[in-house]
Amino acid sequence: MKRKIFTQLMVGGAAVSLISGCATSAEATRDNSNLAPQAITAKEKAQGDEFHPQILQEFGGAWQSPQTPYVVSVGKNIALQSGLGNAEQDFTVTLLNSPVNNAFAIPGGYIYITRQLTALCNSEAEMAGVLGHEVGHVAARHSKKRQSRARRNGILGILGQVAGGLLGDNGGLAGLFGGLAQQYSGTIANLLTLGYSRKQEEESDDLGVHYLSKAGYDPTALSDMLLSLSLATNVDALAAGRESQAVPAWASTHPEPAKRVRRALKEGQSYAASNVRRTDRHLANIDGMLYGDDPKQGIVDGQDFIHPDLRFQFRAPSGYSMQNGTRAVQINGSGGKAFFTTLAYTGNRANYIDAAFKAVAGEDQTINYGNITTTSVNGIPSFTSKATVKGQSGDIEVTVFAYEFSKSQAFHFVTTNPVGARPFDSMYQSIRRISTSEAAAVKPRKIRVVTVQRGDTIDSLSNRMAYDKLKRERFMALNGMASARALTAGSKMKIVTY
Repeated sequence: MKRKIFTQLMVGGAAVSLISGCATSAEATRDNSNLAPQAITAKEKAQGDEFHPQILQEFGGAWQSPQTPYVVSVGKNIALQSGLGNAEQDFTVTLLNSPVNNAFAIPGGYIYITRQLTALCNSEAEMAGVLGHEVGHVAARHSKKRQSRARRNGILGILGQVAGGLLGDNGGLAGLFGGLAQQYSGTIANLLTLGYSRKQEEESDDLGVHYLSKAGYDPTALSDMLLSLSLATNVDALAAGRESQAVPAWASTHPEPAKRVRRALKEGQSYAASNVRRTDRHLANIDGMLYGDDPKQGIVDGQDFIHPDLRFQFRAPSGYSMQNGTRAVQINGSGGKAFFTTLAYTGNRANYIDAAFKAVAGEDQTINYGNITTTSVNGIPSFTSKATVKGQSGDIEVTVFAYEFSKSQAFHFVTTNPVGARPFDSMYQSIRRISTSEAAAVKPRKIRVVTVQRGDTIDSLSNRMAYDKLKRERFMALNGMASARALTAGSKMKIVTY
């Protein structure tokens, strides 16, 4: 959630040398006729050109960093293997300033990966593999059946086509939060992303493996990337106070993770073997890269959200996850869903509450809410109102709980939960202003690549992780370790430091 809602960065930087690759003799014996796609059409290019700037805005902006030229070069090279374009210039690859593990692509040659997912990759081949999977969705035209919805819903429709957006489908919010989606699509775009079928996901895995092999990489690298994603998702669940998930949220429509890893490995092994991973090159490029939230946009620290620039903090209920987006903070749990955001404020509380409910309802609907109640939370003047709306599984209570930080600035929660449940009461009461010293204590986390010394263990290195909890679990997920093992002196591992 950025200050003053919300600046946009621009991507740049020159490309560096590319991997050159060609089909091996073993590949020539495979029937790859179904892998030859139609080239990018003029219509698709125009569509991508139209929505690319909006996607940049909604997903934190393009991140200009020392890593950008590297990521762009790898992304363009793997996309070139798809046959969608004949030159690297046919593709636009963007490194997004987002702390969420995600990658996607849209028609027109636009490919995106977040800095968080880039840092999770343990080799260049893994990063190329996950990007290849996303390009595969576009090459296979998996979004074609949803064109009508895209035309109806504008940017959200295009985001619904986000190719392989790794969070999967949680479209139950689409109806109730339709209007809110238009206001804060950067926050809930992932939730509104339409999931692909399992067959389509498997087809994109196969295409990703194919592109890896064509580019000269180890074609089994995608299976390792899928494993790392599953491990990272389980750690995120544990950090939010939930049990690790057999099926991660990002994979709700994907094949079961363990099966998918095995399948991708088997597919990779069907190609000619290659040991090209370019691990050292990847680790050298991401060493020192920002990891997790950017303090300028606020940070999620366990169950706390802290914004050092805007000088406030609140705490989500135990068992609820938080995701910081461009325009709002999303809070998700089994008992309800919430957003924390802001609207224009002139000191008129009734107008503010009305605008917040209108954002939820959208242009074509109306929510009849009750009286506005005023109170104070930790010295901050506050005002709130509730409404009951019909949901697919019964009545749902919608609450707007707002806080007046000044006569020209207010923030608010929008929450939904079953009528009679009160999962967010503690969250409403937790918001407080933070001191100058507390704000100054918020520091960015960074990836550091360390060389394993003789005597180093998982525990000794994980104790250096810049977290209070789950140090060992975070270290293992970050390094793609499904089980504990002895570390090899001289090898390189990733840790997170301040």
